[in-house]
Amino acid sequence: MATDPELEQLFQEPESLRLERKRAVADDGKFRRTICAFANDLSNTGRAGFLIVGQEDDGTCANLPIDDALLQKIASWRSDGNFQPFPAMNVELRTVRECRIALIEIQPSDNTPLRYDGRVWVRVGPTTRLASAEEERRLTEKKRWGNLPFDAQGVTAASLADIDMRRFQSEYLPGAVSPEVLAENGRSADEQMRALNLLRPDGAPTVAAILALGTDPRRFFPGAYIQFLRIDGTELTDPILDHKEIEGPISDQIRQIEELATLNIRTAATVGPALRRDRPDYPIAALRQLLRNALLHRSYEGTNAPVRVAWYGDRVEIQSPGGPYGQATVDNFGQPNVVDYRNPTLAGACKTLRLAERFGVGFAVARKALSENGNPPLEIFASPQYVTVTVKSAA
Repeated sequence: MATDPELEQLFQEPESLRLERKRAVADDGKFRRTICAFANDLSNTGRAGFLIVGQEDDGTCANLPIDDALLQKIASWRSDGNFQPFPAMNVELRTVRECRIALIEIQPSDNTPLRYDGRVWVRVGPTTRLASAEEERRLTEKKRWGNLPFDAQGVTAASLADIDMRRFQSEYLPGAVSPEVLAENGRSADEQMRALNLLRPDGAPTVAAILALGTDPRRFFPGAYIQFLRIDGTELTDPILDHKEIEGPISDQIRQIEELATLNIRTAATVGPALRRDRPDYPIAALRQLLRNALLHRSYEGTNAPVRVAWYGDRVEIQSPGGPYGQATVDNFGQPNVVDYRNPTLAGACKTLRLAERFGVGFAVARKALSENGNPPLEIFASPQYVTVTVKSAA
């Protein structure tokens, strides 16, 4: 973050290419558009952009109450699914000249163009505006491929022929680009995929593109499937009632495993003095969140292991390859507000494909659903190699 002398200087400067100030958070959309513009760094300054909240346009203090709730709200914008890919930003409470402000620092993105709500925003002088087609092209060309996470890297052995273009055109593109931009877009499919960070300059699809839109993801990532076992008993050595391998792009895997989970849920009728209540042994809302988490946060690099779902007579175990990532550790994994993304590009693709509405709430939603259904608390085991969550039956 900015040092105290740097912040003192920012506090005095007029709004510019790298600085915008707001007296309050009155319009989330305007804030997010500016964050997007700073992250895109169209002028290629290589320097951070700053948003100061709590200062008037004339430079005086707005005396805005800055509390933890406001800071957490702003920080949550980064990964709530409206930015694709996620911006690198930091939010903190600072005091300058006895004025309490929220300082948001946004680093230039390595993975441009970055979009907010399906649109690319750029900074031109002290103003934020929509990028032109030419500006989007410039942002695509300045992407720093070597600094990107694994799921944004290219799959050198793959080509555009390994992408389901019908799925891309009918399902992915309408969710990734605003209708207005799409209506006036005369680009080829190749250009569209490059602009959406799905294709490298050499024509190789990214890892996320293969996993989300590939015709055969297992050809390149042998572990990109789900192994499902329905076991007649409580031990792995008990008889197997059903065994399936679910493969294909991630949307197909999610749809099939959720259909399978729904078929295996049993519902018992509880009759009381005043009413009858039908209670499933597992709430599908909880299983849905946990299964999607396992696919989204797993490691696809350096492993041939699938996501494993073992459905016993008294519990469901979901094992995901790859341990905790980033700020999530073996010690704090699963705790509230501890979220990091091994596969941020794939996460964005899942949001585009409407497989995720909000990020970072999977365990919270699952825990609430289990509690309301009367299931025992969720059990989580995290190791450096894998994560296993266990859901015990309510029956």
